[in-house]
Amino acid sequence: MWKTVNEHISQAINFDFKHTYKRQLQSTNTDKLFHITNGTHNFFVKIALKSELERLESEFIGLKLLAQNSNFKVPECITTGANIEFSFIVLQWLVLDKQPHNTWATMGSSLAKMHQKHDQAMFGFDVDNYIATTIQPNRWHKKWDVFYAEERIGWQLQLLAEKGINFIEPERLINAVKEQLHSHQVEPSLLHGDFWRGNMGFLKAEPTVFNPACYYGDREVDIAMSELFAPLPKDFYSAYNQHYPLSQNYEKRKLIYQLYPILNHANIFAGHYLTEAKQHIEKLVFEGIK
Repeated sequence: MWKTVNEHISQAINFDFKHTYKRQLQSTNTDKLFHITNGTHNFFVKIALKSELERLESEFIGLKLLAQNSNFKVPECITTGANIEFSFIVLQWLVLDKQPHNTWATMGSSLAKMHQKHDQAMFGFDVDNYIATTIQPNRWHKKWDVFYAEERIGWQLQLLAEKGINFIEPERLINAVKEQLHSHQVEPSLLHGDFWRGNMGFLKAEPTVFNPACYYGDREVDIAMSELFAPLPKDFYSAYNQHYPLSQNYEKRKLIYQLYPILNHANIFAGHYLTEAKQHIEKLVFEGIK
């Protein structure tokens, strides 16, 4: 495996690279993460089963897109590949800041500037990709309410139904989401797609993002995600709103946008996320969606 990794890196950087040090890093899923170096060149390597190559390639695409369309510090994409058993992605090794600092305003303004670019006329993406380990369909749609209701909420409900889990009649929730979002005027923005504290950091106080699930959609999706699991400091939201104020009734739509990652967690981890998903749906249907 590592011979293949070294060969791919060598070809990508036009240098005969052979690592002399390898350290396994902590991972929150089945991927194996490593820091490798030859003493001069340092790389981050993510290894998965060969069947996961498409997921790693979609991460590669997303990172390149963010690097080209934002002022975030994004790890440089070196290469992807596979052997008979495993697949891998190799990225620039970044040593993120360990100590908290007061530069969250820079993170907020950087996200706002990325969201302010409206170069795409439709909602979706050229390829399907992944949010965490779940495939994420991205068929292009002209209408945001249709895209989000079908490609996000409907898809997650379908995955749960395949596991025998049914919280609600899917069409009831899909139609309710369409109704709630129908009058919301949206210009497509490039989204990180999985914008939470675990997928961001700082490199010498410069805002950094990784592990994207990119597509073109409502910018409020990224903000809602950032508030769900571990809300960011107030400086982040103040700076974002200073550069690109959130639209009216965002707080109401936030409930809808947070349902997608909650359903995804229910699909991946089950457990208490199933209860959380059920409660969130009930809140939307009986309180949030009229």
